[in-house]
Amino acid sequence: MVMRILRDAGPRSRAQLAQDTGLPKPTITNLVAELISLRLVREGPVQRDGAVGRPGTLVQLDGRDICGIGVEISTHYVHVLALALTGDTAYEHRGTIAAARAGTDAVLDHTAQSVQDCMSTLQQDGKRPIGLTLAAPGVINQTTGTLQYAPALGWRNVPVTRELRTRLAPSLPRLTLENDAKASAIAEYVHVQDTDMHDMICITGERGIGAGIISDGRLLRGRTGFAGEVGHMPLSPERRACVCGRFGCWETMVGLDTMFRLAADEDDAIHDPAVELVTRLAELRRRAEAGDSRTLAALDRVAEDLAIGIALLADVFNPGAVVLGGYFTYIGCLMLDRVRHVVRNRVMAPDAGGCQVQLSTLGFTAAARGGAYLALDTVYQDPSGHHEHRDLPQPCHEPEVC
Repeated sequence: MVMRILRDAGPRSRAQLAQDTGLPKPTITNLVAELISLRLVREGPVQRDGAVGRPGTLVQLDGRDICGIGVEISTHYVHVLALALTGDTAYEHRGTIAAARAGTDAVLDHTAQSVQDCMSTLQQDGKRPIGLTLAAPGVINQTTGTLQYAPALGWRNVPVTRELRTRLAPSLPRLTLENDAKASAIAEYVHVQDTDMHDMICITGERGIGAGIISDGRLLRGRTGFAGEVGHMPLSPERRACVCGRFGCWETMVGLDTMFRLAADEDDAIHDPAVELVTRLAELRRRAEAGDSRTLAALDRVAEDLAIGIALLADVFNPGAVVLGGYFTYIGCLMLDRVRHVVRNRVMAPDAGGCQVQLSTLGFTAAARGGAYLALDTVYQDPSGHHEHRDLPQPCHEPEVC
């Protein structure tokens, strides 16, 4: 409880911690002393922004030698991100790979090498990873660590965690698997830092479309973990074929492939998977800002179709915010006004039920960042256990961070 307050509210005095927790001051003193001995918190002078006079002595998170690793396998890249307990980035690398074309073994080999490079760097810097969460697009089985179905990758029933352990053991820390949209939602929710925002939907936009749904401050998974597969809502009147084998899915209307198809011919460089995705999106934005009619028409079409799906989700879940991540982060500013206008007109509740449509500031880092937060969550569940045991307890499927 003390550590979560320090993470969410920042440095606090012992008196403030006692007030926040409702615990007696002597109890807080003992807890802080124990956490200091575990090198998870430290006490020292902290000058708050705008404060005058001598800095106060406050308790704050430490844990600088502890890291959580988040890894995202995407259709276009593998992203590895290590976060210290303080939230500072300890390591980050993104490698481009056309995952669907490369094949399962090649992608897993690439991922294993990227993770090994990360762990070697952390070791050289005197940091210890306590866990790793792998985020992947599609339906996962957390118990078995299996990616059951990832149409964007062309994978079925791939035992991802077992394959990575085989490639990296015995150096691999504790490993779990998570859906990329759900991991992104965790990162977005933590990043918001708004005490009044506990209902939000985070939409990830890439080749596929997924959503992480935060309801009353908790990640919504559904009975069998399928909650958030919004990309396959049958919304397209054109009934275009989807990679999932169905027709008319929402992602055939607003996914990255559709955006590029509408904006340029097949031989155009923005379709080249060998070019960094961010570079291709920057080119798309440049064309739009230069007034290219085809690009502008593509943006308007996708904005309209994106808003239709968002309005449907807003009617069902009544979120306080819908956060657009993934590729929307990079060109969404060109569509945002249109999306908001259509959402306001289509949602049944007055003023769209208070729903704000906004762009993520995390972009393509969100899934890996959420994975790192999940990896670190074991420390918050059992602060004393991470030093005493190499095999840490499994995190709950709905950590307090969500």
